[in-house]
Amino acid sequence: MKKIIFKKLFSEIFLFFLIASFALTLIIWVIQAVNYLDIVTEDGHSFTVYFNYIFLSIPKLFSQSLPFVFFLSIFYVLADYENKNQLLIYWSHGITKFQFINQIIKFSLFFLFIQIFFSVLIIPYTLDKSRSFIRNSSLDFFPNLIKPKKFIDTVKNLTIFIDRKNKDGTYYNIILKESTSPLNSQIIIAKTGRISVKDNGKFLILNDGKIIQTNNKKKSTVFNFKTTQFDLEKYSSKTIKAPKVQEIPTATLIQCLNILINKIDKRSDIKNLNCEINFLGNIIQELFKRIYMPVYIILITLIASLLILKSKNSHDYFFFKIKIFSTGILFLVISDISLNFTGDKNLYNLSFLIIPVISFLIIYQILILKLKVNK
Repeated sequence: MKKIIFKKLFSEIFLFFLIASFALTLIIWVIQAVNYLDIVTEDGHSFTVYFNYIFLSIPKLFSQSLPFVFFLSIFYVLADYENKNQLLIYWSHGITKFQFINQIIKFSLFFLFIQIFFSVLIIPYTLDKSRSFIRNSSLDFFPNLIKPKKFIDTVKNLTIFIDRKNKDGTYYNIILKESTSPLNSQIIIAKTGRISVKDNGKFLILNDGKIIQTNNKKKSTVFNFKTTQFDLEKYSSKTIKAPKVQEIPTATLIQCLNILINKIDKRSDIKNLNCEINFLGNIIQELFKRIYMPVYIILITLIASLLILKSKNSHDYFFFKIKIFSTGILFLVISDISLNFTGDKNLYNLSFLIIPVISFLIIYQILILKLKVNK
């Protein structure tokens, strides 16, 4: 019978978690999707790249909201059980409050492993995959980037200006400035032009103009042309394409950490990672975030479970609920803040490691003493 009633409790917590996490993730995802529209409007990538990019951000959003939603799920279900007198079923079957809380803590281990699974494996993969769409994409939306009477420098090493644009796609009074190297550049001036697609490539066909080339000796050479074509495929947007630390596989970060700590000279073997000593702090912080930060799930589970210590008939039950909820949120905030101080300073790293452990032990000990007093 005990297994059945606990199964019902856990199924309700899990159901509430699924609904709440889906709703919250969806809301954040929609807001973020709107913010990421500049991938198309400013960086010139296609809508296919855009949708692939924002779709692969969902696991990260789900993982970020998981601790809060799980805490909220336990808090809501236990408060609802108390309001409906359903907790009396557990006490009448000989289950003590101490046993009840221990069962919920054991249940939280499932969500702890889910969080670690996402943070260690799923999120780095999906973030890198989403970034790969940016890295491998061309400027499919390039025509929409060109706006009359504005200098457009979205494209790296290239600035474009047009005076006006016809409905048929013809540009008038065009100025292009191309930086071929730090000391060499060329300016192309043309009366008209239009974008043409040839052999799966994009070209800007320019008419009636001249090319002004400037070298490092500040000498200029001028060429007049009747018609010329400017290859757009060789240019990319200024979107950051190098992998970020969040996108690097956990195994690679651990490998780099081992190299730096043990001073092993194998840095060239690590792909897409600047495995230098000045990067050590970032690696340690990221590994803490992926592997250790989920431990806070157990702590906030214990805090939310404390809700059963008071009856709804208590005169201060409402304020007790506010205190429990605020404490849980406080520790979630502390986890984020303390993570920002981790890195290459051992004292801060040690503090980050012991805060959830010491907090759990203190709260758990207070719980034991309180339950003994109330016997």
